[in-house]
Formats: sequence, structure tokens, C-alpha cells
Amino acid sequence: MIPDGFFPDIEAVRQGYASGQFTPRALMEYLTARSARFDAHNIWIHQLSMAELEPYLQRLESADREKVPLYGVPFAIKDNIDLDGVPTSAACPEFAYRPDRSAYVVQLLIDAGAIPLGKTNMDQFATGLVGTRSPEPWGPCRNAFDPETISGGSSAGSAVAVALGLVSFSLGTDTAGSGRVPAMLNNIYGLKPSRGLLSMSGVVPACRTLDCPSVFTLCVSDAQLVFSLLAKSDSGDAYSRANPMSNSHRFFGSTSDKPRVGIPRSDQLEFFGEESGRQLFDRAVSGWQSLGAEIVEVNVEPLLRAAKLLYEGPWVAERYAALETILEQQPDAVHEVVKGIVEGAKNKDAVAAFKAEYQLQTYRAFARGLFEQIDFLVSPTAPRSYLIRELHEDPITLNSNMGYYTNYMNLLDLCGVAVPAGFMSNGIPFGVTLIAPCFREISLLNQALRWESQQRLPMGASDKIYQSYSNLPIVTTSNQIEVAVCGAHLTGMPLNWQLVERGATLIAETETSENYRFYALAGGPVKRPGLIRQDSNGYRIKVEVWSMPQSEFGGFVSGIPHPLGIGKLQLINGEWVSGFICEEVGLAGAEDISEFGSWRSYIASLSS
Repeated sequence: MIPDGFFPDIEAVRQGYASGQFTPRALMEYLTARSARFDAHNIWIHQLSMAELEPYLQRLESADREKVPLYGVPFAIKDNIDLDGVPTSAACPEFAYRPDRSAYVVQLLIDAGAIPLGKTNMDQFATGLVGTRSPEPWGPCRNAFDPETISGGSSAGSAVAVALGLVSFSLGTDTAGSGRVPAMLNNIYGLKPSRGLLSMSGVVPACRTLDCPSVFTLCVSDAQLVFSLLAKSDSGDAYSRANPMSNSHRFFGSTSDKPRVGIPRSDQLEFFGEESGRQLFDRAVSGWQSLGAEIVEVNVEPLLRAAKLLYEGPWVAERYAALETILEQQPDAVHEVVKGIVEGAKNKDAVAAFKAEYQLQTYRAFARGLFEQIDFLVSPTAPRSYLIRELHEDPITLNSNMGYYTNYMNLLDLCGVAVPAGFMSNGIPFGVTLIAPCFREISLLNQALRWESQQRLPMGASDKIYQSYSNLPIVTTSNQIEVAVCGAHLTGMPLNWQLVERGATLIAETETSENYRFYALAGGPVKRPGLIRQDSNGYRIKVEVWSMPQSEFGGFVSGIPHPLGIGKLQLINGEWVSGFICEEVGLAGAEDISEFGSWRSYIASLSS
């Protein structure tokens, strides 16, 4: 049984399958039914029916779960990215075609066991940052928090689908900010990789030299996993680049506790009248300071000037090149606003293109020098939000405002991770973006993980506080990891020395939340406890929380025997920490000792 309001981050899906709580078929049926509740948000251009999902479900029946890291994980695809047998429209009915193969990145995900739930709504031909430039029969994609507010574009539906818990992650594209602005406005994470790291084969281009697929997720660890699977060279994409940093899964390792973080000078910040955005950005800066960062105000004016080249310079001609055929043969099929923007390319010539390239090279040199002084740059993701009706009244200026902090990044060959950072006065999410030179994705995701663990914001549009299910430790500024123990590692117990000799110190005696069952496991020379989360009929179990040096944690974990391991435990105060958990396979022959409430009480009962 899938509880109402279940949010399918990847680890939650894995745990649901592993525990037998649901099957891939049951999850897809649940998500399909859940999606119907949000029809008014105009999320989908083509949502797969259960009949269309059947081949993917049947394929999983013979799959080796150990070899498919995304086994049964649902995802969504922006409708300018091909899915075999499903029309690609780029939000233009007259443009639609039915591909006979999936885009390179989509196929990689399917090969990894993921299940595509559908193609999502978008600003037509990926031209826009607002989500309102989608014609009938779809219409504007509406924000996950307020249907009267823009969702951000152009990857609008992909972001909203994740924020509303309809999929675990989604694919978008990003030329001018389309993988970041929707992430901010819907309170999720948006990864804009370096150009060329994710293949564009099977993707309708907007600006071919600048485009890149993007990834939306509910948490940082999901973004890391999807990125590691997708960042592979594609011989079929002439712009594909190999990742010199490799695709290592071990991005959670050591990271700088005291990064040098650049922020825009205060006189270069712009929020277009939304003062709560300024307050939230100031609070975000304070958050980075509390994480140990050295904050440095930097001059970003050259970056902002570079941004203007994207639409005011000759690069708009690339958009015309992508749409040339339909503009000449069926001009009325193109959205009025999109057509007005792209047709401006007719006034651009090769001389203007070379002059702009010379300007851009100057800005690239500036960016190189800037990032030699800082580890990464933090800026607002977007200045503010707008109502959909406001975009209808002023579609050009307000859209331009939304790209104030994003338009320069692909021109300057930068990568970025958009992270949530609170809510504006109107209740719409605000966010900041971590920015670095190309190929620094792993480093930025590492820093984003530190940010996520500090902020603990709701997951998407849920009313639940996001808690990481990852078995890997949270990186902290003090290089310490909090570990909850419940059995032989307690103070005075036989294995407590394993903590003490590693320099761990006791910081709290407390209890778990009322969601656990406690077992004495069968077998072995000594009794071992097993803690299992169970949302109904659970108990509070007494634990100790120890603070262990991060450098000692790996050795500690490596000595833990199966079926025990380290996962996440929820404490009575709602906090989640790393702690001992047990796989359900270990309960064979185990004794339920939940009523004792602690390992000490159970051991004492044996003596008596």
C-alpha cells in the first residue's frame, strides 16, 4: 500500500521495492492516478498510459536489480527530447514527429531501469523562462505552489512534475536558464551540466552551440546519481565532450570546509521590486558563512554584459536556424511571442556575429580570472516570480528579468546547481545557484549537499521536511559525523571501544521517533540488535548519538556485519542522523523486543 502523499525520491522508491511495500506496476498506477489530480497545472503534453508503460514494466521482470541502478524509478522528459514511439512536439502541434529511437540520454536512463511516465509541457521551442509560451491544447504550465504563478521555463512541466511528486526526477534542457529558473520556482534542485557532458543526440535544438540537457531532482544525491549515469561521451553528437573529472560515485568524500565563495556586489544585485528576494539572498549568504565559507563580494558586471549577448546579440540567429523550416513554411504555427523573438535574427549578419564573439572572448577571460580567486560563485537563481497574467501583459520584459542571473552561463562555459533557499513573501520558492567553470559538477554537488543538510527545506511542494535516505554520511563543517547507536556500541557495552578508539564522543542520550520496531537477531556468538522503521505500530527506542571524525567513519562502517548497516534514523525531535539499521532479511528467527524500549533493558531481562 502506497501512503497518500508519498514522494518518490530515488531512495524512497528503492526502499519501497526492497521492502515489498509496492511493485513497479503498483507505483506507476499510483503516480498515474495522482497525476490526474493536477490536470489543471498543464504538466503533460503526452502522459503514457498503463498500456504504453507495459513494455517497460515487463522488461523489469527479468532485470537484475544489481545491474540496473534506476530499477523502476519513474522519470519525465521535456517534450523537445525524443522518446521512442512517442511524438516530440516541442510544444508546437504542427511541428510534431514520432521518433523511432529515444534520445541518447533517455536511452541511458531506460537501460538503467528507469521508467518514462511522459513528455512534459514547455515554452515552445525552448524559447522562454516562464512556462507561459505553450499554445493550445496545452496552455501555460502552472506553478506547483500557486496555479496563478509562472512555473518557470522553458522546462516548465519537467520541474512541476518533480515538485508535485509525480516522478523521481526529470530531464529538461538549458540554454539560458531553463534548467535552473523552474527549479527555483518549484522548490527543487536543478543541475545544469557543462555543455557537451550530456549528449544532445535526439534533442530538438534551441541554440545548438549552447544547449545542454538538464536534470531536476528532489534531493542532491538523486542529481549526483543521474548525472553519473548520463555524463557519457556520445560519438553521435559532434559537440559531445568527455568528463575529465570522471563519473565517480564518490563525490560525497572530502570537500573544502572553508570554501572561498564569491557573491555579486550589492549594487549589482537586482530583484525587480521583490524585496523579500533580497532578504532571502542575504540569509543564504549567512547560511554559507555558518557553513564555514569565506564570503567575497566580486564584480559580476562583465558576466551580466555577456548575458545580454544571448538575445540582444547574434546568438538569436541560432534559434532562427533551428526553426527556419517551420517559420518559412508554417509561420502561423509558431507562438506569437516566440516568433517575434526569433524573427529578430533576420537583422543579424556575420559581421555582427564576429564582433560579438570578440566581446564574448573578453568576458570569458574575465570569468577565468574570477574563478581563480574563488571556489565558486553564489547568486540568486532568479530575481523574483510573476503571475501568469502579468506575463501575458508584458511577455518580453518580464521574461528577460527572469534570466538576469542565468543567461551568461552557457556562453561562458560554466556549470551550475540551483538549490532551494526559502520562500518569498508571496509563498513562492526562492533559490540560489552555485556556479563554477566547466567540469566542476561533482564539486558543486558536494557543496550543494552541505547546503541541503543545513537548510532541510520541504521536498518539492510536499509538506514533509526532506530527510536524506542516503547511507552515505552528511559532510559537516567540523569534519564530524553524528552516529546513533542502539546496541553493543552503547556506553559500557562490549563494542563501545570501537567508537572511543576512533575519537568519537557522546553528545546525546535520546530516543528514536515512534516509528521503529526493535529485534534481537538470531545466530552469531553474541546477541545483536536490529532496528527496523515501521510507520505504524512503532515504538520509541533509546539510542546514544556519538560524534565521530569523518576520517574514521569509513573504517567503522566497513566492520559492521550483515544484515546490519548504517542508514538514516529519525530522532524524537524530528532530526535525522546516521545510525544502525537492519535489513528485513535479517529478521528470520529474530525476537521482537520493541516493548523493552532499549537494548539495556532487554539485556537486563536476560540476566534476571
